[in-house]
Amino acid sequence: MPFVKVSNSVLSTSMSYLSNSSSCYFKALACISGAFGSASGAHPMSTTTQPVVIRIPRHIQEKVENVKQLRGNTKINTIKAGKLLIMSKNPELNQSAGYTFGKFEQPQLSSKGWKHNKSYGDYFTINNTQTTPPFITEIQDEGSEPKGKSKQVTFSKLHLCPDLLDALGKDNITHPTTVQLQTIPKLLNGYNILCAAETGSGKTLSYLLPIIHKLQVEKAAESVETTPRTRSVILVPSRELADQVSAVARSLCGPCRLMVKTVGGGRGVGRIRLAFIKGPPDMLVATPGALIKAMRRRYLDLGELSFVVVDEADTMFDPSFSGMLESILAQTRVASDPSETRGPSPTRKAQLVVVGATFPGGVGEVLSQVTDLGSMVTIKSKNLHFLMPHVKQTFLKVRGSDKLLELHQVLKTAEQDKTGVLVFCNRASTVNWLGFSLEDMGLRHVRLQGEMPASVRAGIFHSFQKGMVDVLICTDIASRGLDTQRVRLVVNYDFPESLTDYIHRTGRVGRVGSVEKGEVLSFVTHRWDVELVQKIETAARRKTILPGMESAIRKPDAKAAEEEEELPS
Repeated sequence: MPFVKVSNSVLSTSMSYLSNSSSCYFKALACISGAFGSASGAHPMSTTTQPVVIRIPRHIQEKVENVKQLRGNTKINTIKAGKLLIMSKNPELNQSAGYTFGKFEQPQLSSKGWKHNKSYGDYFTINNTQTTPPFITEIQDEGSEPKGKSKQVTFSKLHLCPDLLDALGKDNITHPTTVQLQTIPKLLNGYNILCAAETGSGKTLSYLLPIIHKLQVEKAAESVETTPRTRSVILVPSRELADQVSAVARSLCGPCRLMVKTVGGGRGVGRIRLAFIKGPPDMLVATPGALIKAMRRRYLDLGELSFVVVDEADTMFDPSFSGMLESILAQTRVASDPSETRGPSPTRKAQLVVVGATFPGGVGEVLSQVTDLGSMVTIKSKNLHFLMPHVKQTFLKVRGSDKLLELHQVLKTAEQDKTGVLVFCNRASTVNWLGFSLEDMGLRHVRLQGEMPASVRAGIFHSFQKGMVDVLICTDIASRGLDTQRVRLVVNYDFPESLTDYIHRTGRVGRVGSVEKGEVLSFVTHRWDVELVQKIETAARRKTILPGMESAIRKPDAKAAEEEEELPS
């Protein structure tokens, strides 16, 4: 049999190519067969040894070279010069901030293999691509040419009473955020509001300011003989949030000579009665359970209210609160038109305000029972349900047994900066265990979880907020609405169980008034954690909203858009 003299490089290249191209396989096979059968007419059984050279067709050689170049030069993303959006342990999975995926292009994820045990120690970071929160309106420099209407608007141009403006000025608050700029004029004009905006965007002031303004105007117009009554109720899910909202309200209501009281969960009937002992407050901040206790003892009549606010809507419309909320709203006379919010007290109906950073699907069903949904003006932030672009977010794949050591190192580093750190756990038992462990390590902290008695919980968050202690270990009770301007770092010791919880936890940093750049560190341990992380990473790479966050929030229809009035100038 004649020898076929083929160089090793050509043969290996040919075989590599043949394994990937069945069509070329037959062409090459024909060449080899011809070489064996037609070498100088030699008989197959002949012992004559004459070397035969196989010549690979030029077009096949070119295809082989193309395949080699593609395999050697293909990269996941072409990294352009500039800031990275995604920074991964594997540099090939980095993504520049300017890169945009096509509609049908599938991004390669840093967390793709994180369900495997060998992935421990892997990490990636979603960098902040801007330094200013997207909900902060730009402020026009003095002496420069105005570039847009919103840049010139201050609170003084929103037709608020002088006492309110003085109170805001004392806190150096002069310019409204985007959500405040949209909400305040609507509430002043008597509309019901459904406000959906990202965490930390100033939603509390967006409803407090117009309500306090209108309460003062109403009180000034009433005669001396008018029977005092509670005219506004603000519903919140926790006593900590009730204390916080009432503190802000008192600072604003004081100069306006309006009374604010608080009734929260875990307090007995005697404590609730004290809120009304000096007469009905103008504004009552309450949790649903405490408000129902006050209603049963006839401390207030919901039919006489002028304003009802439901804050933190995703929690308030949750099954744990929805039954009580429906009972409360059923006893409230909610207006279906702005004209019904004007006129004398006996005929005047209440404005309804529902605010939140996320909304569950059942909101519409509950609200439709108390008012015409078409009467509600929807104010929806354009950044709602997006990852916050001004907050750096890092994900670390770590064994459960290593989380305590990792947290200890993080807290030791943060201890030197004297800034606030929130550590989130999914269970109250984990909060307690982690607290005892950190005590053994000599790290000073406080704990906050829902199973604590009301007397123990009282003042814990306040001490953290005032800087008396820098580390707060907590459950999601601290993730809803609480103002945490001094927090620089959020640590998800347990990865949140839903994307909604992730949004609220990350919203504890990068808030209006925050002086520190916010960061979030998440420990990823379980396989079900990885599934959520992959959804977050995909949304970050595609620059889209987080999946499954679509809710019953409707966009304003054309008629509502036509009815919108110009902002006060």
